[in-house]
Amino acid sequence: MSAFARPHLTLLTDGVPAPARDASPWTELAPVGDPSWRLEALCAETDPEAFLPEKGGSTRDAKRVCSGCTVRAECLEFALANDERFGIWGGLSERERRRIRLRQRTDLSA
Repeated sequence: MSAFARPHLTLLTDGVPAPARDASPWTELAPVGDPSWRLEALCAETDPEAFLPEKGGSTRDAKRVCSGCTVRAECLEFALANDERFGIWGGLSERERRRIRLRQRTDLSA
C-alpha cells in the first residue's frame, strides 16, 4: 500500500456502508450531496483527536490542517447541512458554525 493510500476512507455505495472492518466516522455519516469530497480531506491523514478537542482545548492544529485543505468548503457545507455539533469541520468550531447558522436564519427571516 502506498504512503498516500487511504484505506480508512470509504464511501457509501447506494446508501449502504462499507463492511465493518472499514467502518469509520466517515462511512457512518448521512451524506448530503456527493460524498466523494471526503477522499480529498486532509484531516483523514492526521490525528482525529485534533479535530475533537476537549472543552477549552486548542483548535489551532486542526484549523491549520483545514487551512490547506482543498475540500474545506464542502466539509463546512456538510457540517452545516447536518447540524454537526462537535469538532472542527471546514476549519470552523461549533461556536463559529453556530454563528453562521444564526446569521442564515436571520437572513431568511428578513
